[in-house]
Amino acid sequence: MQPLTLVPLPDIPLIRQGDNLADIVVNALKANKLEIKDNDILVLTSKIVSKAEGRIVNLETISPSLRANELAEQTEKDPRLVELILRESRELLRFRPGAIIVRHNLGFVCANAGIDHSNVMGQEPDKDPGGGVKSQSSNLEQNNWVLLLPEDPDKSATEIRLEIEQKIDRKIGVMIIDSHGRPWRLGTVGTCVGLSGIPAIIDERGWKDLFGNTLQVTVVGVADELAAAGSLVMGQAAEATPVVLVRGFPYPLANATMKDLLRPPEQDLFQ
Repeated sequence: MQPLTLVPLPDIPLIRQGDNLADIVVNALKANKLEIKDNDILVLTSKIVSKAEGRIVNLETISPSLRANELAEQTEKDPRLVELILRESRELLRFRPGAIIVRHNLGFVCANAGIDHSNVMGQEPDKDPGGGVKSQSSNLEQNNWVLLLPEDPDKSATEIRLEIEQKIDRKIGVMIIDSHGRPWRLGTVGTCVGLSGIPAIIDERGWKDLFGNTLQVTVVGVADELAAAGSLVMGQAAEATPVVLVRGFPYPLANATMKDLLRPPEQDLFQ
């Protein structure tokens, strides 16, 4: 088995609405004399995808509903932000001062609908330190700009993958990640929110262990494992390395979707 390597891609410019991420990534690879090979994977932070797709919102344009105002008072959050959280969510699960846990429109559970304020400053690139992965800061006093997750990250990943493959004549995978908190454990970790050309899970049930025992329940969330590794290389603040080149992923490339990672509601013992 070849070693797994993750190389942060330097020279990614500050991303603005309408930017072509495939062009930007390919140009950065060429500028750094990095050759992409078949079966390599590109991991992108959701932030640069959202910026390119214009998913940035100025809170000054948001009129909170009565429900948002009530929830804002209970959670000590800006009611305009709460309104966006409700719009981006299909279900409100839990809340307390400082946090609102929802089932996002995309199907996964996360805090504050994945809406981000870090490294977001509207269209003022001289103030924007780049596409780092999200922090959990809820301080909205610096500016009124927030960033929503991509509307369809699987589609975004597929479009980026196909365009890059056409440009470089290689078969690759593309993953879009965000940083999420986890129940029962402190700290955020990189989590897959969109993917194309790579497996989401590997079902090892029926495989043999070292002593010949048959695995009964082992299903590995390989996309989330790789997302966590990519997030570790990207950093969480002003590192400005929103793309990571991965080589040596120990499983064949395959078609999958983010929904493959979601536990069916009937199997959720903690809902």
